[in-house]
Amino acid sequence: MRPEKRSFSIQGHRTSISLESAFWIALKEAAAEDGMTLAGLINSIDKTRGEAGLSSAVRVWLLERLQTRARQNSKD
Repeated sequence: MRPEKRSFSIQGHRTSISLESAFWIALKEAAAEDGMTLAGLINSIDKTRGEAGLSSAVRVWLLERLQTRARQNSKD
């Protein structure tokens, strides 16, 4: 599982994110479910990440999303 590097423009600056393919797949699915582009979702995550690196912030965001859904599904 080698990370894949992709570049995005965030607030007018180019930046690269390195994630394993499973994270890229989950991120694309999340963007589609939320009616956003991948770049739009990355920008949204960037705005809330604080001091964390962007790649780490994306991984944590995905984990929190999955945990929230798991809790919601267990209540149903």
